[in-house]
Amino acid sequence: MILWFKALHLFFMLAWMAGIFYLPRLFVYHAEATSRTVKDQFKVMERRLWWFVTPFAILTLIFGLALIGTYGLTWLKMSAWLHIKLLLVLGLYIYHFYLYKLVRQFARDENDRSSRFYRFLNEMPVLFILAIVILAVVKPF
Repeated sequence: MILWFKALHLFFMLAWMAGIFYLPRLFVYHAEATSRTVKDQFKVMERRLWWFVTPFAILTLIFGLALIGTYGLTWLKMSAWLHIKLLLVLGLYIYHFYLYKLVRQFARDENDRSSRFYRFLNEMPVLFILAIVILAVVKPF
């Protein structure tokens, strides 16, 4: 059973990350757009993408919790690497909901940031993902 939980946790995490990497890229193009028609199209794409990947974020959490439950609370307490991983994952969930705030701002035509800001925002979670993967695979402590 644990291997199924791991496989599903990884699958949904990958699907979620695909969306988390693509959505800020849409913001880059949206911030650069000048045509009303193009901006309106980006609004639709951004909203649909966020709602498409949010269930993957939820399922990632569910299967992650299932893994913790399967391994047990003693394992959780003894795994220092997991505590750091969970803090980084919490950061990704905060990031995910921050993206929703931005989707809503764009929908109301209230964006006041440059495409350069969104480029940075697009690249930021890569470091989180790298650290999470290293912690989960290497378990350095």
